[in-house]
Amino acid sequence: MDSGFLRKLINSVTGRRGKPGGLEKLTDEELLKIYVESGQEGAFEELVGRYADKVYRLALRMVRDPEKAEDVFQETFTALATKSHTFRGKSKFSSWLYRITLNMAYMQLRNVKKLRSTVSIDEYAPYDENGTLMGKIMHKDWSRMPDRVIYSKEALSVINKIVNELPESHRIVFHLRDVEGMTNKETADVLDISVPAVKSRLHRTRLYLRDKLSDYFYERER
Repeated sequence: MDSGFLRKLINSVTGRRGKPGGLEKLTDEELLKIYVESGQEGAFEELVGRYADKVYRLALRMVRDPEKAEDVFQETFTALATKSHTFRGKSKFSSWLYRITLNMAYMQLRNVKKLRSTVSIDEYAPYDENGTLMGKIMHKDWSRMPDRVIYSKEALSVINKIVNELPESHRIVFHLRDVEGMTNKETADVLDISVPAVKSRLHRTRLYLRDKLSDYFYERER
């Protein structure tokens, strides 16, 4: 996220400048309380600094357009500045903020022709009734390939393309769990679904990604 854009955002929603020290030691919830009770810009700015990149990445994963992602980013933190008093602490601050981001992204998508996924991952069933992992059997093992190949610019671009082709419900679960490192419970809170639903979508998505990446690396090394 461009620092100039970030500063412009902070100034636009607070109308002030300056940041007192010591705020970096406070929790998200403590910072939000300070902002709600005193309107201290520094507390707000600290929260923006902590979550700017994460909010932008989530927005981009949703709308798949950098310019629209910036719009979602600004709308999210504008909403935070004006609706911070509605936070009730029933979930973590981060979960609450991500829900705002998703809502803003959905609003953005309503204004454009939504890019619908044509990919079906129904065949990648996560587990059978005995708890055994199901799905396609992988015949092409690329786990021993060197990191320079797996993490090359081309490979990462392919991974991103595959993820963006996923159905929205699975794409967002994958992003929150495997990109942002949220727990199953936190992801369930953000999306307002059950933990088993998170696990099911995540396992199915991982199987799908593993299969498609196996195809890519197999063809690459032939």
